[in-house]
Amino acid sequence: MTDAPTLPLDGQLCFSIYSASLAIQRVYKPMLDGLGVTYTQYLVLSALWEKDGLTIGAIGERLALEPSTITPAVKRLEAAGFLTRRRSSIDERLVEVHLTQKGASLHPKTGCLTDALLRHSGFDIPGMIALNKLVQTLRQGMREATGGQAEPAKGDVAD
Repeated sequence: MTDAPTLPLDGQLCFSIYSASLAIQRVYKPMLDGLGVTYTQYLVLSALWEKDGLTIGAIGERLALEPSTITPAVKRLEAAGFLTRRRSSIDERLVEVHLTQKGASLHPKTGCLTDALLRHSGFDIPGMIALNKLVQTLRQGMREATGGQAEPAKGDVAD
């Protein structure tokens, strides 16, 4: 440790990323409300759009969220008709989460989120792709520093 003074908040990368994430979620909120899902539910659906039939644990791993955060979102999405849960035919101890037609048909309607992000960010598409790659590299480095654990502390993320 050094006795260097603490940087002001705007000089701290962790705060810039955290506050940018919150700002993105605020921009997304009206559009997600119109689609009938929360941000966490949108992330769950996004994981299932990549690969349908994931378990709660696999969704949590993909999103770097605890199963205790994923489960309420899945239950609400199921109640709204976006997905179903059913026992695995391979291992009945596992419960797989599958998109319904309603859940699958929501995917094309989420393009407005990317459009809004580009419109409000000040980035063009190549700039956004480059920024995303840099943030992914940072994320990977932080995961490796924590032994692969990327989950936030309990209570940090709510649905």
